[in-house]
Amino acid sequence: MLLPIIDLHCDVLYKYEKKEFDFLNAPFDVNLQNLRQGNVKVQAFAIFIHPTVPKAEKIKSALHQIYYFKTHVVRPENKVVHIKNWSDIEQLQDDEIGAILTIEGVDFFEGDIKMWHLFREFGVLSIGLTWNNANEAADGVQEDTKQGVKAFGREIIQLNNAHQIFTDVSHLSEKSFWDTLELADYVIASHSNAKTLCAHPRNLSDAQIKAMVEKNAPIHIVYCPMFIVEQGEAIIADLIKHIDHICALGGQHLIGLGSDFDGIDQKVQQLENASQHSNLLNELLKYYSEDAVRGFAGQNFLNHLPKQL
Repeated sequence: MLLPIIDLHCDVLYKYEKKEFDFLNAPFDVNLQNLRQGNVKVQAFAIFIHPTVPKAEKIKSALHQIYYFKTHVVRPENKVVHIKNWSDIEQLQDDEIGAILTIEGVDFFEGDIKMWHLFREFGVLSIGLTWNNANEAADGVQEDTKQGVKAFGREIIQLNNAHQIFTDVSHLSEKSFWDTLELADYVIASHSNAKTLCAHPRNLSDAQIKAMVEKNAPIHIVYCPMFIVEQGEAIIADLIKHIDHICALGGQHLIGLGSDFDGIDQKVQQLENASQHSNLLNELLKYYSEDAVRGFAGQNFLNHLPKQL
């Protein structure tokens, strides 16, 4: 069954930093052909700056990715529409795909809040304060200075709240996560799984999942094998166990998809690019109702969008 897909995380813009291709059939997990074949209705594109990029080059890399997004992805002939406000999703025509810009780590802001305003003008709708490192805004899962969300991060969250922008907790340290839940009105985990099943620091503990449920905050599962199984290859059944676990903690109505395509080297078998989302959905239909699976595919996310001001 082909259900409309909303995928809240991919890193294809970063790949354009290495070589430019026609988005139609670029040798990436996410290209136009794969999006259409996979019935992806809305795809989020992250601005991600690799930690090896020198500090002085980070803003240039971010601006380059905006350029690739606007010149390669969002083109009239592609029928890919830039979603600049949440209400734009409702306006998509049947043959159109919505494209959301997100930020995966604000290192390139360098503590300058004017950058938040600039990138909001570019249409960013979700911001993760950091990747795995600590920066001016917050600590990440692999560099925890026990400071949590810092003053600059609090300033960003305040602006996110005022402009109905999601604050993404997927890469935050434990303290940063709890700080964000307290401070942010619009919280999302764009690509995280259950730590009880796979003890990777990028995953969410049961306490965190329960807090997300209490907050009514979307939790989008990620297709990265190292976040699914602790060793060996991952299959779709392994990923479904994470969905089952989040459902058991009360989060069925919040589950969505956050593939991490083009940000992962290893793949779940039969979930290797954007054309293959239906393999997961078809397997889920063996255990869940069509309404529940439609929710996982994208409807849950639509149900939890910020109400337009």
